[in-house]
Amino acid sequence: MALENKLGLTDSAMLECEEERISKKRAAKLFENGILDTLEAGKFSALKAIHKYLFEEIYSFAGEIRTVNIAKGNFRFVPVMYLGAALDNIDKMPQATFDEIVEKYVEMNIAHPFREGNGRSMRIWLDLILKKELCSLDDNAYA
Repeated sequence: MALENKLGLTDSAMLECEEERISKKRAAKLFENGILDTLEAGKFSALKAIHKYLFEEIYSFAGEIRTVNIAKGNFRFVPVMYLGAALDNIDKMPQATFDEIVEKYVEMNIAHPFREGNGRSMRIWLDLILKKELCSLDDNAYA
């Protein structure tokens, strides 16, 4: 059974294939059009914007915080009742070093704020943080 989607697909394998195709095309546009440069690296608002951009043609919930509890295998992601607080705490986490960035990414992965598409969105979000924070460290080293 496939998630309800704007494409009208009911076969989960077909939905997965179309989701990958569309989200990859949209991800390329995010980088090419400079949209990422307008987002605040490391903030949930940036992840939300990335998710919306990648999946708005597929899901009505694109960019929206999930309203259901989800799990993968035996691992349960942050329960909905604590999700808002978890996202606020993640926003406040430092991200000045590689280790801090990794810790922030891990916490966001545990939060898993969206119903679907967390991994793809979060990898772009992580890339944005790494480029902003670690490139600025390199710039300061030569100042």
